[in-house]
Amino acid sequence: MLTVVVALVAGSIVAPRADAANHFFGDISDVAVPRAECDAQSHPETALQGEVTVRDRASGRSRRGYDCNLTELGNVRGSGGGITSVTFEHCSYTGSLFPGNNLVRQPGVQVVDVADPSRPKVVGSLTSPAMRGGTWETLKVNRKRKLLAATSVPLLWGGGFFSVYDISDCEHPRLLNHGAGTATPLPFTSHEGGFSPDGRTYWASGVFPGHLSAIDISNPAEPRVIWQGLHSFLGHGFGITPDGNRMYISNMAGVTVLDISSIQRRAAYPRVRHVAAYLWPDGQLNQHSIPVTIKGRPHIITADEGGSGGVKVFDVSKVNSPKYAAQIKLEINLPENLDTNLRDSMGNSVFSSNPHYCAADRPNDPTTLACSWESSGIRVFDIRDLSKIREIAYFNPPAQKNSTIAELPNSPHVLGSIIGVPAIEFLSLGMSIVNGKVRLDQAIGPRSGMVVGGDMSTDWCFSPPEFHGRQLWTTCSDGGFYALSLSPDVYSPPADQESVSG
Repeated sequence: MLTVVVALVAGSIVAPRADAANHFFGDISDVAVPRAECDAQSHPETALQGEVTVRDRASGRSRRGYDCNLTELGNVRGSGGGITSVTFEHCSYTGSLFPGNNLVRQPGVQVVDVADPSRPKVVGSLTSPAMRGGTWETLKVNRKRKLLAATSVPLLWGGGFFSVYDISDCEHPRLLNHGAGTATPLPFTSHEGGFSPDGRTYWASGVFPGHLSAIDISNPAEPRVIWQGLHSFLGHGFGITPDGNRMYISNMAGVTVLDISSIQRRAAYPRVRHVAAYLWPDGQLNQHSIPVTIKGRPHIITADEGGSGGVKVFDVSKVNSPKYAAQIKLEINLPENLDTNLRDSMGNSVFSSNPHYCAADRPNDPTTLACSWESSGIRVFDIRDLSKIREIAYFNPPAQKNSTIAELPNSPHVLGSIIGVPAIEFLSLGMSIVNGKVRLDQAIGPRSGMVVGGDMSTDWCFSPPEFHGRQLWTTCSDGGFYALSLSPDVYSPPADQESVSG
């Protein structure tokens, strides 16, 4: 694979700037944010913050779900929620998972009409090769140009097929590129993807070995690859500053900062520069970053998909002299609780309780952050004061226990449930053992023998929970699309609300 990638990039390895440096943050805090104070109508968790206990999994309690100041308005399960979904106006688009999405009556990316949030319904599907090939974490929307795009990722790593749709009429997207990317593949690889803020460039990032491609979609009918390069050992999601000149792209245990201004201005011979890297010991497989401005200073909010690293906030006013500003962890993510985490999560397959995708309620001085937190559901935080971040609401959807591939062919949880072990937690658990934070005997429980064959005792939530007034629209792997309502006691939408996820 490496030989193929190097041939594709034709020597375009990202060059470091002369002053580029690695910044290691070894003193990351390990304190959970304060718990949400639930109203009388809530159905709160029964133990640690973010925990679904062994008892609740065995008794069936987890099949009723948990909620606190965040209630379900409407739901459409469909055939499962894929990896990530996106929303635009009164529509939601459900990501596709290969090959299961091709086994349903309407294959590809599902179009969900949410005009009535209490009765969302599937009204169509997108069936170009990219949409049927599995969109993984590449399905994204650019609101400015009213475009939706995705690449084909059959399993973890893919490429070649790329689709761009006009979503001016959100219920009836119109494919724009019938030639390049659809009839004929393009030379790129992908696992993740997303637009530049102005919508003229779609960036596709692979996993190993950190392959990154810029696809020009100034004319969406004729996409073309205009730059490729290798940026680090591992690539994942990213966030791009509003001017389109800087990318914060995830690496294995942190973020790599790239100067992409020559791509943005369409230089004749573009060069992407490595500006800096931010690294930390807790958390692995950083997922994505959200560039925001807080009190006039640029920051990034960045989530770790694995390793119980939670969500971190950095002041990047001086990009090569970043300042650690805050961290968000749940109690289940603390090093001393990772033995409990493992005991609970055995038998529920690869993922446990980590953030995956977050959304802030506006790019300038965001008041609230909502995150999908895998087996801990949707979590919502008040971030107006970074020194006093607190949880204000959560919704952990009902487990669809023992569902089959026939019922939910588009669910990665069903596909992954042939494995019972929460392998994504092993690195952080090992670190906690070495540091004397956990006891192995406490990690053993009645589910420890469930190495093969998971029981889906919680759902997995991966998609960004996008703000629509006091509502959050999101998709979970087993439960499908949810329209959720935040209690007015904990959230008042700002007048300039603009949901942003990077």
